[in-house]
Amino acid sequence: MFYLTKTPGILKALYKSCIWNMSPAGNKVYLTFDDGPHPEATPFVLEQLARYDAKGTFFCIGKNVVEYPAIYQQILEAGHSTGNHTHNHLNGWKTNTEKYIANVLEAAKYIPSPLFRPPYGRITPFQVRQIKNKMPGAKIIMWDLLSGDFDTDLNGEACVQNVVFKLQPGSIVVFHDSTKAWDRLEYALPRVLEFCKKQKYELAAIV
Repeated sequence: MFYLTKTPGILKALYKSCIWNMSPAGNKVYLTFDDGPHPEATPFVLEQLARYDAKGTFFCIGKNVVEYPAIYQQILEAGHSTGNHTHNHLNGWKTNTEKYIANVLEAAKYIPSPLFRPPYGRITPFQVRQIKNKMPGAKIIMWDLLSGDFDTDLNGEACVQNVVFKLQPGSIVVFHDSTKAWDRLEYALPRVLEFCKKQKYELAAIV
């Protein structure tokens, strides 16, 4: 499986209207969690974040919010932010725009947030424009660091190293609260949080 853990500048330049990292001011970093809510992984993430007085951003799949509304509510009650990750985890490159936007809007019924992240990071420039037209004030949040926890060829320690060696103020980091990522997430997240504590990073939610 080929992917870049650090987002290259050329990709950021091609999608200038998307948000790839936050301001470095204030020594903040932004941990994000895709694909939940999940009955095992999401409560674990919430517990770990609470231990470190950290806030995160959860990009939720609409159908999972429908299936696990109580867990979604726990995310909100803990003071974290949430974002739309489509209703059925659609790949924008493989989905016609009309169907894709309809799916985003379906998820928005259950996830009232201006934040949106395309699954796999795959979205066309036209789809970006359509989301901004249909959802005024929408912010399309990408990332500058992937933990790689979705990669079953990696172990948890590799995911830790993917983050800590390249983390810097303003970084947006991707984890997944999902079945596929669970083994690596369970190992990596506490160690990344401990690293951030030692480096005196403030772990903030995207709003």
